Amino acid sequence: MALDATLPTTVPAVRDGYPALLADTLHMLRTEKELHRSVLLQVTVFGGFSAAWTAVALLVTRPRYDMGTQAVGVLTLVGAGSTFLAPSAGKWVDRYGADRVNLWCVAAGLATAGVLVGGSLGGVAGIVALAAGVLLIDVAVQCGQVANQARIFALRPEIHSRLNTCYITCSFLGASAGSWLGTRAYTLFGWWAVCALIAIAVAAAVVTHLVGGGRLPITGAGAKDAIEPAPTIPSR
Repeated sequence: MALDATLPTTVPAVRDGYPALLADTLHMLRTEKELHRSVLLQVTVFGGFSAAWTAVALLVTRPRYDMGTQAVGVLTLVGAGSTFLAPSAGKWVDRYGADRVNLWCVAAGLATAGVLVGGSLGGVAGIVALAAGVLLIDVAVQCGQVANQARIFALRPEIHSRLNTCYITCSFLGASAGSWLGTRAYTLFGWWAVCALIAIAVAAAVVTHLVGGGRLPITGAGAKDAIEPAPTIPSR
């Protein structure tokens, strides 16, 4: 009651009902091209991330490594190092633009698949490959998140919450699909299939953009400093 009496009264900018707001969120996914692109990039990379982590937990606890869940925890700590790059990712977005940072994240995601293949070796070499791979995919997800949200928050400010709701919901749906597919791939075909799944998931974003026929513009403060044009990944 004290808070109700002392806190200022706020008037919502939108008075639409909850069902209407949900419907509008789905509509924006179809009509806002920059939102669509951000969702696509994050869903594919986050899906690969989830597939990797789900299958890594299965791999290190199976006979090839025969380690306990503690080993998975140590790998998680390695991957957590990617959080320290988030502030730098924001600076890169300001300098080079969200599209270029996304391109780097996609490249890191594709490289992850190749690095994680080394996990099939077992032993120390395999653990090192797994640690490097999960760190790389974590960096791709963290930096991609910063770039994608910078892109969608540059859109209409009056709909920021709905844009973010749509983006986050789709991201976690992609992560759930990646986790399920990663488990199935490992169970049916083994670790190599998981690495192939990660490569396919991340490459899906590249293929979709190439089919679209657009270009990645150089945006942000770094446009004046760029020596070469931004790499081409067409937009939808």
